[in-house]
Amino acid sequence: VYPLPDWEELERKLVRLPSMNRVARRIVRIMVGYATEVDMDANGRLLISRELRDFASLERNAMLIGQGNKFELWDEQTWNTKRDEWLNEDYDGDMPADLESISF
Repeated sequence: VYPLPDWEELERKLVRLPSMNRVARRIVRIMVGYATEVDMDANGRLLISRELRDFASLERNAMLIGQGNKFELWDEQTWNTKRDEWLNEDYDGDMPADLESISF
């Protein structure tokens, strides 16, 4: 879930990807093809279309995970499973150099 100005910037970059590149074409089809504006209801809930809920395997409970300039929307059970996997992964040697300088 992107703020509109951030999405518009990303979309401009996506549509400039080489259309003859199979991977780029696939990413554009998914990212741009499924992009829709969402509204909030009176209770502050995001109104996600059935198509997007199905695509993201969203069931009843969802998690909105902040990612700086955007949010990721996850099915709660899927998020909890993936989060636990990631927290238990061994990161020895896999840390990108850019992250090594950040103190958590």
